[in-house]
Amino acid sequence: MWLAVLSGVLTGLAFPKLHFAFLAWVSLIPLFVALSGKRVLSGFRLGAVAGLFFYGVLLYWIPAVPRHYAGMPLWLCLVIYLALIAFLALYWGLFGALFVRARRAFPTGAFILAPFFWVACEYLTTHLLTGFPWGLLGTSQFENLPFLQTASLTGVSGISFILVLLQSSFVLAMTRKKRGPFFAAIGLLVLAHSWGWYELKKASFDGPAKVQASVIQGNVSSDIYWDFAQAGQVRQIFDQHMALTRQAASGGSGLVIWPEFTVPLCFSCSEEIYRELGAGLEDYVRSSGVTLLIGTNETTGPPGNRLYHNTAMALHPDLSRSLYFKMHLVPFGEYTPYKKVFFFIEKLTHAIGEITPGTEPVLHAYAGHKFASPICYEVIFPGLVRGFVRRGATFLVTITNDGWYGTSAAPYQHWAQAVLRAVENRRYLLRAATTGISGIVDPFGRVLGRSRLMTTAVLTGTISPSSRLSLYTRTGDVLPLAGLTLAFLSSILALIRQRKDRHRHGYDRNLV
Repeated sequence: MWLAVLSGVLTGLAFPKLHFAFLAWVSLIPLFVALSGKRVLSGFRLGAVAGLFFYGVLLYWIPAVPRHYAGMPLWLCLVIYLALIAFLALYWGLFGALFVRARRAFPTGAFILAPFFWVACEYLTTHLLTGFPWGLLGTSQFENLPFLQTASLTGVSGISFILVLLQSSFVLAMTRKKRGPFFAAIGLLVLAHSWGWYELKKASFDGPAKVQASVIQGNVSSDIYWDFAQAGQVRQIFDQHMALTRQAASGGSGLVIWPEFTVPLCFSCSEEIYRELGAGLEDYVRSSGVTLLIGTNETTGPPGNRLYHNTAMALHPDLSRSLYFKMHLVPFGEYTPYKKVFFFIEKLTHAIGEITPGTEPVLHAYAGHKFASPICYEVIFPGLVRGFVRRGATFLVTITNDGWYGTSAAPYQHWAQAVLRAVENRRYLLRAATTGISGIVDPFGRVLGRSRLMTTAVLTGTISPSSRLSLYTRTGDVLPLAGLTLAFLSSILALIRQRKDRHRHGYDRNLV
């Protein structure tokens, strides 16, 4: 049991904000040792215990958010936190069960199948029940640039695969004296790093055109409740962002990106403050020639049944607009999923929004180049961001408000996932965050500019839009889908073999 706990804790420590990424290279070894000789149910329990401690360490910042911003009692915040990490731990439990079942039938082959099982479970974590791929193992290596290039071939799952293969084959070499798979894993690791160095050296994903763009970070506190903010305070924050925008434009940027809903804007609302701020923005872009990408809260539908959308809007000098409505909303933050099940949540707090999701991945355009604007939480989903690029996005913009999480590890973990999306799709990525981390990342994960938390900043960079597609963008999640297939087939074969063994042993006893 304690080996499983150790694995969970070490794996959690491998993620930002700590710089202990090296732990991800050894953190699963105790779990593999603990699973030795166990039955399927015990394997599930040990995996779930490891997962519980992993997510407990990784998501330690969860209880503070509803406690501070929703006014929930501490006990309820802890219940929500424990329920979340217990649910996510089930995927680690599934991994443990799959590995133990396979090992009882294929004592050596199970260690080779282990990385396939792992990426299959990560895929399920990403897609089942709205999905929550926060903490995919490969994300821990976002600063290991040579190794990170593997993501352009396989997505983040390829990095997870190699990390697990190295550790499972090491345990195989130590316990069964079969060293061939371990040396093969080392060879694969060397190949991945060597190819990564080559990719970084040639850096060939730049297109012929260049665009200068800026992201601004106004450092607006999440403690401000816009429904109760005074008009003077709103105008002051708006003027601050306009000053930062002018600073960016004076440096030559024709595209300026504001964070997610950093100023209360709504071009489809009739209230005076919204009309005033909207008119100010229109006057600015018309006179300056600057295109703005801003976070707004737009409405659709008839007056008696208005629907609200978390929106990324591109506002152009000719006053034309393109609007992307956030499609993948934050459960229990922007909406309540499965309301028939969680009917009691709304009675406990009024902090959950009633946002309506968008239905299509709208692209914006600047200087003839299409670009995507996944909003906040959406950037953690590899398939969603890949879908934007498949539709023609030549660079990526993501806007977010991580101010809810203060200076905890959450903004650092969110930033790491944004870096992965840039590498997976070989696209420049610009990130504007209300309180940070804002930044500009090139298609190889190199950080061209990055802000600190809780500061005001303007970051400017020259990016190169590209229409070339990485292998991952073209093929998608082939590796985890192969893992799901192998998990299913190996489980069937293990059951068949188990029944044959029982029949044979029973037949032998009858002869005696």
